[in-house]
Amino acid sequence: MTLSMIITLAIVVLMVAVIISDKLPFGAPALIACALLVVTQQADVATAFSGFANNNVIMIMGFMVCTAALQKTTAIHKIKGLLNRVAKKGGIGGFILLLFTIMVVGNFITGTAFYVLIISIIATIPYNKELPTSRILLPAAFCSSGWLPNGAAMMIGIIGSLVEATGHTGTVSVAMYCLVNVAWSAVYLLYCVVMHRFLPDRDISESTAAAAKEEDKFELTITKTQEKIIYAGYVVLLIGLVFLTTLPGEIGYGLPLVIAGVYLACGAISFKEMLNNMFSPVLIMMASVIGVAAAMNNSGLSTYLGNLVGGLMGENVSLFVLVLVFGFMTSICATFTGASFGSLFIFAPIGIALSVSYGYSPIPVAYACVTAAWINWFMPIDGLPALAMGTGKYKLTEFWTFILPLWVLKMLFTCGAACLLFA
Repeated sequence: MTLSMIITLAIVVLMVAVIISDKLPFGAPALIACALLVVTQQADVATAFSGFANNNVIMIMGFMVCTAALQKTTAIHKIKGLLNRVAKKGGIGGFILLLFTIMVVGNFITGTAFYVLIISIIATIPYNKELPTSRILLPAAFCSSGWLPNGAAMMIGIIGSLVEATGHTGTVSVAMYCLVNVAWSAVYLLYCVVMHRFLPDRDISESTAAAAKEEDKFELTITKTQEKIIYAGYVVLLIGLVFLTTLPGEIGYGLPLVIAGVYLACGAISFKEMLNNMFSPVLIMMASVIGVAAAMNNSGLSTYLGNLVGGLMGENVSLFVLVLVFGFMTSICATFTGASFGSLFIFAPIGIALSVSYGYSPIPVAYACVTAAWINWFMPIDGLPALAMGTGKYKLTEFWTFILPLWVLKMLFTCGAACLLFA
């Protein structure tokens, strides 16, 4: 390990330690880590703060503004009312119904659009002792489904590409991929029924009881024309996100901010509202972590760690252990670097090569690594976990109470399914 790797690793460890301590405001540790990388000459300013010009960060900045505008509309009030009515049912039945409804929605709205919308809606449900929103938000935020083929194509394509890159052929079937997701949804529902009781019971909204009553008497604070503009802009936004990778150049990434500008121009949102949403602590955290990830890759630290694990595997390793090790390493790297694809292409080729050398099919480890690259949420340093933790006002220990067992369970489920179904 070179001196540059050691210094970079020390800064990353310090960043994580400060996040865990909760001594600094959310987002500040990662921002300071970027500055430390510059001061110690492990990255130049352009690299360390590259996240603030990252296309995904820019897109989410605009999306947050658009979502804030959408909160003012009648449609969102009705959706909140529906979720609120389900939540008010209380008990396990109401909780399961709420999660199942969110899972159904997740088949049609995915990625950033899905979790930002779900979290923002759940966070505004008035406090209810029977089913507190603080016990709903985390389970709802991680309520992914992927039951339908439309969400499987990209992942299956990546698995096939990784396997073919090693000179082999094969991938997983669409039907089996979706079936595994359905099975995981059932396991997840059961997990949430057990674990949501360990989440804190508190009001996570800014509203008081009086404000909750006022919510029931919803009145538009914008004109009907402004509301129609918000609806039209949001439809264009969602279409843009669906076709994000097929639009020319990087048009889709700039579209949310353009729509936010339209909302500002027509008076649907104020400039203060726009700035508060664009530069929230969550966005600061996301942008800063990208610079840290770039420094880790540039120093060779990520590659070094991958090669080290491969060397420690030795001989006569069972398929499950092999899949488990590379699945966990991919997930851990993706979590701390924020780079799912980068982590995947570091560990998957090594795991596939070792799998073939041991006489195993390359598909199980490829499936596990591809899936694990997006199981990158056991630390609140990426979009979904950061937004969920910040919006839910959870302490890190409270966040981990629900997330760490879930992460281990999801990884074991993924690696087990890879070995049993795809070997």
